[in-house]
Amino acid sequence: MRKPAVAIAAALVTLTVGAFGLVTAFGPVGASADGGGERMIVVRDQDGDVLASLPLNGDSFSVSYRNSIYQTMAEERYVVAADGKYELVEIAADQLAVIEEYYAVPDAPRRASPGDRRAYVVEPDPRHPAVFEALSIAATDLGERTIHIPGSSPYALWQLVDDAAPYLVLEIEETP
Repeated sequence: MRKPAVAIAAALVTLTVGAFGLVTAFGPVGASADGGGERMIVVRDQDGDVLASLPLNGDSFSVSYRNSIYQTMAEERYVVAADGKYELVEIAADQLAVIEEYYAVPDAPRRASPGDRRAYVVEPDPRHPAVFEALSIAATDLGERTIHIPGSSPYALWQLVDDAAPYLVLEIEETP
């Protein structure tokens, strides 16, 4: 079951952004790389109902979450291709163990740049590229999954669903 207040707030944010047609130095907010339309991160519940449509500012976004084993925050960072597929390009975490043990990446993590939300970063294993058209995630209260889009406020996915039915699907769609 959805958490209604958040779903209503999400709709208002989506309608407000769409109505004002925000523009940045790189073009309209959410504009596709080829200028064809606005690209959105569409969030659906497990029944396929749209819970949120978030303008994609540029070609990147990330999803942060509280790791259930280490109880610290981690983040998966993605780059979106022109065809709407998105690839995991960086993993970030507040604790080294999340990167070294949970993700088991071949390269050594490094300190994140000043101003980064997380303390450590590393590229994913290049032998196993993670490219998605749709990504199913569990957005539980414990995990606190949140979407981060450059130029936008964080969007708390976990507030859209109840823990009894926490699964969401993230897709990139282009509007005309």
